[in-house]
Amino acid sequence: MTTERFTTLPDEATLSATVVALEEHGFSVEVVDDLEAARKAALARIPHGSTVMTNTSVTLAETGIEEAVNGGGPYESARNKMLALDYQTQVQQMKEIAGQPDYALGSVHAITRDGTLVIASASGSQLASYAWGAANVILVAGAQKLVPTLEAARERLYQHSLKLEDARAQAAYGQHSYIGKVLEIHQELPGRVHVILVREVVGF
Repeated sequence: MTTERFTTLPDEATLSATVVALEEHGFSVEVVDDLEAARKAALARIPHGSTVMTNTSVTLAETGIEEAVNGGGPYESARNKMLALDYQTQVQQMKEIAGQPDYALGSVHAITRDGTLVIASASGSQLASYAWGAANVILVAGAQKLVPTLEAARERLYQHSLKLEDARAQAAYGQHSYIGKVLEIHQELPGRVHVILVREVVGF
């Protein structure tokens, strides 16, 4: 029942009300029908030559946004530049590259009906750019991530998203995941953060 609760797409009334709430809190929003449309919508907002950081996200991978940015496209990949450095000796430079791109791309784990974005992370590596560092932020999310309240958002983090991310982390890195830090964005200056909602179940 928990899985069904957090993977069910909302009705149009709920979706529309959430869009209005997000816009009232300074976010720009567009709703698209599928993954291809999400990819096209995200990339259309990024001028060629921009420095773009794709933060680790199942949604970015499933939509093809990750490959479009890092696979030799018309953008300067902050992730490729960061991964070329040595973590043992150049970690601060890595943080600078990841934390202050022209565009930070990623997803969220929950969106409340009153317009709050909720994002969990183990290390917090993506949170600084979302909160302040990036000049522009584009967040792509499946509409199943809409929840009624902040309490429901936190339940979604721990009862649903973490379980899926833990399984992914074990397969990818051979280690468990955990929630180390949680960012709640309640209000934003207009024009900086753009939310793309997909009328499909995508991501965790």
